[in-house]
Amino acid sequence: MTASLIPEPYRIKSVEPIRLLERGERCRRLAAAGYNTFLLRSDDVYIDLLTDSGTNAMTDRQWAALMMGDEAYAGSRSFERFAGAVSEVYGYPFVVPTHQGRGAENLLSKALITPGDTVPGNMYFTTTRVHQELAGARFEDVIVDEAHDPVSTAPFKGNVDLAKLAALVERVGAAKVPYVTVGCPVNLAGGQPVSLENLRAVAGFCRPRKIMVVIDGARAVENAFFISEREAACRGWSVRRILREMCASADTVCVSAKKDLYVNIGGFLATRDAALYEKAAELCVVYEGLHTYGGLAGRDLEAMAVGAVEMVQDEWIAHRVAQVRYLAARLEEAGIPFVRPVGGHGVFLDANAFLPHLGPEDLPAQALAAWIYEDCGVRGMERGVVSAGRDEEGRNRAVSLELVRLTLPRRVYTQTHLDFVADGVAKTWARRASLPGLRFAHEPKLLRFFQARFEPAPVPAGI
Repeated sequence: MTASLIPEPYRIKSVEPIRLLERGERCRRLAAAGYNTFLLRSDDVYIDLLTDSGTNAMTDRQWAALMMGDEAYAGSRSFERFAGAVSEVYGYPFVVPTHQGRGAENLLSKALITPGDTVPGNMYFTTTRVHQELAGARFEDVIVDEAHDPVSTAPFKGNVDLAKLAALVERVGAAKVPYVTVGCPVNLAGGQPVSLENLRAVAGFCRPRKIMVVIDGARAVENAFFISEREAACRGWSVRRILREMCASADTVCVSAKKDLYVNIGGFLATRDAALYEKAAELCVVYEGLHTYGGLAGRDLEAMAVGAVEMVQDEWIAHRVAQVRYLAARLEEAGIPFVRPVGGHGVFLDANAFLPHLGPEDLPAQALAAWIYEDCGVRGMERGVVSAGRDEEGRNRAVSLELVRLTLPRRVYTQTHLDFVADGVAKTWARRASLPGLRFAHEPKLLRFFQARFEPAPVPAGI
């Protein structure tokens, strides 16, 4: 992998000052945050790769659209423009806005799940599974085995394993499977995409059995880009066309607009199922706001409407993926292990390979994220046993992947910033053998990775 980067298809019109704290101050602030990068203050961080959710730079057209916001409580013109843009780009006739993606997950789970149901998916996502479990369902992973292997270079490691899905449905009965969630791409596997062929096969299996297919479409444009590169039948297709074909294979999509649509807040549920729309719209009034604003201001709806159209321009997504690949190439030059193939929204460091002297009880990904911040002021995110949480018996869920996600916000950082990140991670790599793990000091019950606090574990013997 050679480090190179295509030119940006934009120019910078506004800047935000940032500063790098001295190492000693970073160490103090990390300890005060309980060694949890989520609890660091923004001012503690030099380059923030915690997430690409709501941290993107909007275009001048999106900023201009904010001034067009119609803040009427009901019958807003802004909702009409937003819903029209979503229907045009995604292809669904019914749209319910929400404050962000997990709002759409909540509406979907409450509308479709009956206690005792099972919801299959191609690897869990944290908030998705919690909403399903709170509604009384049990999640079951039906992703292909390659997804659990960080060094596998299979082109579509996000695919649903149809044999696993069929065996599950046979075991529990189709009536107990309200829907299948297909993450496109799969976040916790390293941003691994799903092929269009696989999506169509899932739809072909589910529809005769009256099982709904739901896409987690937070980063569906990235998935469409990988299809255009890797799926022979789709070469030469535009990202816009592929996204429509993906959605044609699903009944519903849940979207956190804070990713692909570039905005700082917002999400939606879109569907072609009129009955689901009616239920979701009713629940929206209870949990989000009127079904035509979903907890958002009219100006937010306007920004999403513009973002929905801009996001499917091929040059935008090509540059985004190129930035991720550039960072991966720089890390590869230093011999640093990460998940392959590299995804479209970030580089996922393999904490088990980075810190092989640490066991699962040492929370290696959580520890690695902390030590990287200590070395260079770069904030990443743990995606491992801490994110996986505990099972019904209170035991840590076993995970095959211990990852630190270095997520690139869209249109925010330059090549020089990426070089700084690569050099900083290389500093941690150089002292990897001496790094300790972490232990829980405070552990919330739900989604513990957001608010948990940790303390350094005893230094391993021989170090």
